This record gives sequence, C-alpha cells and structure tokens, in this order.
Amino acid sequence: MIIRPLLPALLLTLASTQLATAQDGGPERRRRHYDGNARPYYRGPVRLTLGGGVGLYSGDLTSGLSEQLVGPSFSAGLLYKVRPHWLVGGEFSYVQLGAKDQLPERNLAFRTKAGSGVVLFRFEPLRDEGAFADPRKPAALIKPYLKAGVGFLLYSPKAYNGTLRPDDNTTFLPSERNDYPAMALVAPVGLGLTLRLTPKLNASIEGSYSFISTDQLDDISPAGGRSTSDRNDGYGQVELKLEYAPWRR
Repeated sequence: MIIRPLLPALLLTLASTQLATAQDGGPERRRRHYDGNARPYYRGPVRLTLGGGVGLYSGDLTSGLSEQLVGPSFSAGLLYKVRPHWLVGGEFSYVQLGAKDQLPERNLAFRTKAGSGVVLFRFEPLRDEGAFADPRKPAALIKPYLKAGVGFLLYSPKAYNGTLRPDDNTTFLPSERNDYPAMALVAPVGLGLTLRLTPKLNASIEGSYSFISTDQLDDISPAGGRSTSDRNDGYGQVELKLEYAPWRR
C-alpha cells in the first residue's frame, strides 16, 4: 500500500503539529505552574539558538591576547524555560584555536580544531514579567544571564615551530599522541546579555570560558617534553547569538 511508506512522515508531521499546538494554544490548553510566591507561569517555549564569534586559547603557550592566533567560533542549540529565572538546554559548538609562544626561545605555535556537545543551565537573575502567565508589566527588554554546562570535547591539534599562522608550507611537529582526534570532558561557564527584539526573537552577546580535562589541547605538554607545565588547557568564546522561538504564542 502507498500509505505504508508515508506512515513515518505522517507520524512526524502529526507530532510537529501537536507540539506547535501546545506552544501556540490558548491558556486553557497549557498547564499552569506556580512559583514560590504562588504566581502562575508556563513552561517553554523552545528557543533555537545560533551564534558566531571568535575563540581564544589559554594554556602552556600563553594566556594573553598578544600571542593569540584568533580563530572562528560557531554554535547551535536550544533552550527551554522550566521556571522563571531558569532555563535548560543543549548546545553544539565548533571552534578553531591557535597561538604563538610567549617564550621566543622556545619558538612553538599550534592550531586546533575542536567540537563540543554540552548540556547546560542558564540563570536569569532579574525578574522578567514576561515569564509569568499574569504579567503585571511589559516583558523585560534587556536581561543579563549566567550559564554553566558539562559535556564532551573532540579536538585535533597540530604543533609547529614559528610565529605565524600555518600554511601549506608549514612542517608540523610529530604528534604527542597517536589517537587524535581525542576526546576530553569540557565544562563551559559564561555570562551574557540578551536583547528582546520581538516576542519570538532575541539577540545576545555572550562570553564563556571552557575548562577541559586535558593538557594537550595545543599538543604541547610534559608528555612530549615541549612544556614543563602540566596544568590543563582551556579556551574562551565570544559570540553574538540569535534565539528564535518558532512555536511561541
């Protein structure tokens, strides 16, 4: 029968329609929850996020800005409000990092390409009447927030001698380990400022720093004799993000 191959698509369409109805329906179709002051609020909506900016490295070579070989940073994810002030979500990000050595006599540099997937919590400390089912004022125009998360990082570094970005003529040093791309734990923390553009669209500027469970993000560590420091590396991201709620009422 023709209907059988179309059944998965029909089920997916039905599920999407029900989700949109739940998000767009009137108050009588949405369950009310109550905060500690007995004020009603609705959970949601789902917000899709998309961001772009720059990545900054911190590790054996440098923690300063003058030695950075700055690379691009991109992210995509989703957020969901579970109660006023609190959101949960997930995010995938991709970042390129690089730096030259702060010690000229060592003459090292590196380039890393890394991708991460994390689950996160976001806290908005200021009261936003737009988060409640019985708003007493207009929704907040600007909101600061804090975020924290945990997840996994997949990274693939290449170290070399020099002070410039690598090109086709760059000779890379032998890798300190033979299993790149390697995996590490990552724990990003950050802060941001959100501007409400429309009921469905926000724009945010966000800065974050990611703690990671490895000293080889730059392929430079005591394991290869290239550094005497065994402190784990880390990296920062500064991004401009858009947040879109396609099913918001």
